[in-house]
Amino acid sequence: MFSKLTRSSVRNVIAATTAIGSFTILNNTSKCSDDHIPALDYGWSHHGAMSSYDYAAIRRGFQVYKQICSSCHSISLVAFRNLVNVTHDEESVKKIAESYDIEDGPNDDGEMFERPGKLSDKIPGPYKNEEEARAANGGALPPDLSLMVKARHDGIDYIMALLTGYVDPPHGKPMLPGLHYNPYFPGGAIAMAKQLTDGQVEYEDGTPGTVTQMAKDVACFLAWAAEPEHDDRKKSGAMFLTCLVLAIVSAGYYKRMRWSPYKSRKITYVNKK
Repeated sequence: MFSKLTRSSVRNVIAATTAIGSFTILNNTSKCSDDHIPALDYGWSHHGAMSSYDYAAIRRGFQVYKQICSSCHSISLVAFRNLVNVTHDEESVKKIAESYDIEDGPNDDGEMFERPGKLSDKIPGPYKNEEEARAANGGALPPDLSLMVKARHDGIDYIMALLTGYVDPPHGKPMLPGLHYNPYFPGGAIAMAKQLTDGQVEYEDGTPGTVTQMAKDVACFLAWAAEPEHDDRKKSGAMFLTCLVLAIVSAGYYKRMRWSPYKSRKITYVNKK
């Protein structure tokens, strides 16, 4: 009976493994009917079970966002205080915040006014409203990037592939005016032109500012912006699992200690006549 159960369990495990593997392969395979190419898995360092973000890359990514992406895109859910001890120390973040003019008010006269930014302020976007953003971009609305990594199916891989995937359209693929060909974007036609060129950003730490390096860094920054609790969640999970293992071991030992006298005792019956 034991051998039958073993063979049955092995078959079930093999079937489940095959199904999971087939689903993974099909999920990462491009079909002829797809209107875009799925992003590759670039193997990010923070994807491990006990791995944290690359904070040097996050700092460089913020520099790329600030110098390039912020001209069109906002990160309205990120406050300056969120950058403290992540990309810069507190004094450096205060200086960055003060370089922005924040609309505040009303004052005692009932009028709005501008003041230097503070740590508690959200990082302001380039446009005051959606209408201004569409007017400045030919009718297209640049999306907010705060949760972009979570909003796309392939997440951080999609950001990386999109920024590095601009190529000339294939023969027979007409492009409307104002659109650019990118095979990783659904439909292949995107209003955003290629933004990154080699040497466009001079990193403070001396890292070469290649297109792939800038795309990697800004993708890491946006991954952190969408999930700043990433590292704390992993630490909490490790602590929870450690406590759970200790609780299971303690419960097992206590159970054996309490029940061993009953399981090991010998009961005899004497027939008294």
